[in-house]
Amino acid sequence: MLLIGFAIGFVAVAALALATRSTFRVEEGYLAVLVTFGCAETSDGKKRLVTYGPGLHWKKPWQKAITVSMKEQNLDLNAEEGGGTAMADDGTILRLDAFVRYVPVEELLYEHLFGVERHSEHIRGLFTCLLRNEIANFRGKTKSDPEAAHAPGGRFDFSTQAGSYALIRRERKLLNDAIKHFCEDRIDDRYGVRFVAVDLADILPPDEIADALNAVMQAQSEAEGALFRAEGGCQQQILAAERGVEIASNRAKAVEIEITRLAAFLDDLDSNGVLQDYVDRRRSEVTTEARAFFLQEGAA
Repeated sequence: MLLIGFAIGFVAVAALALATRSTFRVEEGYLAVLVTFGCAETSDGKKRLVTYGPGLHWKKPWQKAITVSMKEQNLDLNAEEGGGTAMADDGTILRLDAFVRYVPVEELLYEHLFGVERHSEHIRGLFTCLLRNEIANFRGKTKSDPEAAHAPGGRFDFSTQAGSYALIRRERKLLNDAIKHFCEDRIDDRYGVRFVAVDLADILPPDEIADALNAVMQAQSEAEGALFRAEGGCQQQILAAERGVEIASNRAKAVEIEITRLAAFLDDLDSNGVLQDYVDRRRSEVTTEARAFFLQEGAA
């Protein structure tokens, strides 16, 4: 009985192991291909692989299932040493924060799985070289105009005077479009993927240029502040002077009116023959209220 039980247990374990090696599961978003003794299973005997979608599938115990994600892949171009830098048209070394997105193509899975040894490194290297080449030859859609490069008043214009760094930041969409068109034409068939986009998350200048730009911007801000303060002070003085002139003019007009009316009044008295009487009465009023009276020698 002991031997019979041992044999049943052995058969059960062997059956379980056989069942485990004869099935494989594919998750949603993945595809699987079978390899028999190193040879991939194809439908045409060439490079069109037989794929298995999500679910549980049977296979021969000696076959090996290779799964591949069909989701959109996000590859960091900065992972490679030095991959995050590129030389611009004017020789400036720019630091890039870039990612490439692609999707494996089912019809080209053979090239994706077996075409290259490490396709991620190949794609990363290819995009890094491509990105550097596009940046090195990128000159934008408009030619630089020396006259337009100088803003009115000598003010530093970042968009036109900061070189290739500013040009790439200003026309980043144009650069992305150029890279996209190049990738769509050159990459798909070779690596079995469909290119989606290259995302230039950020473009940074070298530390020396960043410090110089910050110094220029700070100096410009300080100069503009001093200019505005000087203009404000001058404007205040001009307004005060104009107000003083207006006040003095009004006072002069008032004196003029007063003298004119007094002259008319005296003419009227003279025409009536009472001017001398008026003068004598006014003299009498003044001398009466005076505390001291000085008389000029020889006067009447």
